[in-house]
Amino acid sequence: MDKIRILIADDHKIIRVGLRGMLALESNMEVVGEAEDGKEVVAVLQATAADVVLMDIDMGKSSGIEATEKVKGLYPQTHVLALTMHEEETHIIKMLEAGARGYLLKNAGREELVRAIETVFNGDTYFSHSVSGALLKALMHQKNKSVTKTSEDIPLSEREIEVLKLIAQEYSNREIADKLFISIRTVDTHRRNILEKLDIKNTAGLVKYAISKGLI
Repeated sequence: MDKIRILIADDHKIIRVGLRGMLALESNMEVVGEAEDGKEVVAVLQATAADVVLMDIDMGKSSGIEATEKVKGLYPQTHVLALTMHEEETHIIKMLEAGARGYLLKNAGREELVRAIETVFNGDTYFSHSVSGALLKALMHQKNKSVTKTSEDIPLSEREIEVLKLIAQEYSNREIADKLFISIRTVDTHRRNILEKLDIKNTAGLVKYAISKGLI
């Protein structure tokens, strides 16, 4: 089985060394590079392919938010997992809108870090528990004052609406597949079709849409 290739982006060397040490204990993971700012992240990815980038938000010379946008623009197959001390709503929203597939706080333990990396690598989203609450609160505040309770104006099939509801409730692809008695591949296809039909780029956008339409 191929290992999950990981790039660590953080401007503090002690953090990079610590993460490398923790991940070295995982037989299915390999740290393929390190970067201390956004510019170096792109440079490393030009030379070495990575499946997951652990991205800090504050990296001195550059922002992890801007770096995430660049990574997703240049290397769409590379997933970004924010790893930061920031748990403010604005930071969470901006990172997700930039294309991050997950948001993990630095006070997480090794088990949660590994679970988050594996989840993001498999194409699902991962949020720390406190982050999930902050994200839902922020999105609820942004919803339209008039919420449409019907699906008449939603350009999705009934099955796609079912999938969208579960995505917005943070179910993983596997959990959605089990709940709807379909394959994970079918769930992934529905997710791609939903993003395309709604012209939405990421999960944060899907959650916003589901809330605005009264689906959750």
